[in-house]
Amino acid sequence: MKNLAFVLLFMFVSFGVFAQKRGDFKGPAYKNYKPWLHKSETTLVYSVSKKEQLTGPAYKNKKPWQNKSQKTYVPIVFGSERSKLTGPAYKNYKPWRKSKA
Repeated sequence: MKNLAFVLLFMFVSFGVFAQKRGDFKGPAYKNYKPWLHKSETTLVYSVSKKEQLTGPAYKNKKPWQNKSQKTYVPIVFGSERSKLTGPAYKNYKPWRKSKA
């Protein structure tokens, strides 16, 4: 029981420590930080585009170490036509309409 409490405490503290990205600011500088004044690095997010879709007994009997298929990773791109709109045009955007009228 005591070990479980120590593990949970360690996890709680470690998640809190690694959650913050602006570790160089403290006090009022941290509170009054303006993110739009500083350039931040973009983080790429990848998705697997080709996965093996198994179900039932084939999935149950699959051996991970015998997997020879190649996975291809594709970066996820954010932004669309709707993200360029503002106001009522953004609210009333209908993605099924292809033409801009």
